[in-house]
Amino acid sequence: QVQLVESGGGLVQTGGSLRLSCAASGRSFIDYAMGWFRQAPGKEREFVAAMTWSGNAFKYTDSAKGRFTISRDVSKDTVYLQMDSLKPEDTATYYCAADGLGIAAILAPNYWGQGTQVTVSS
Repeated sequence: QVQLVESGGGLVQTGGSLRLSCAASGRSFIDYAMGWFRQAPGKEREFVAAMTWSGNAFKYTDSAKGRFTISRDVSKDTVYLQMDSLKPEDTATYYCAADGLGIAAILAPNYWGQGTQVTVSS
């Protein structure tokens, strides 16, 4: 059974940085795509970034390009989201996600983590 556990959220000032972690377990993820989504209060959940576990494909939403970086450590089965130059509009609950059909299917992933809160103060 796939489990995704996020950590690393918190309160940060505008312009600051945070690194989110997603510990993945339950199977081999070699054929999977891993992604990050976020949901702000009163808004729908939105895609942020994704990558294949193999590291040969990446996808970012426009608001994340140049500020956020997704990466993974295969030795730790962990996916990261490095977030720099944070803005108040980045405030949201951030969710890790995974899908066995690869990056083309990551926008509707099969597996979700429980979320971690990121708050950016102005």
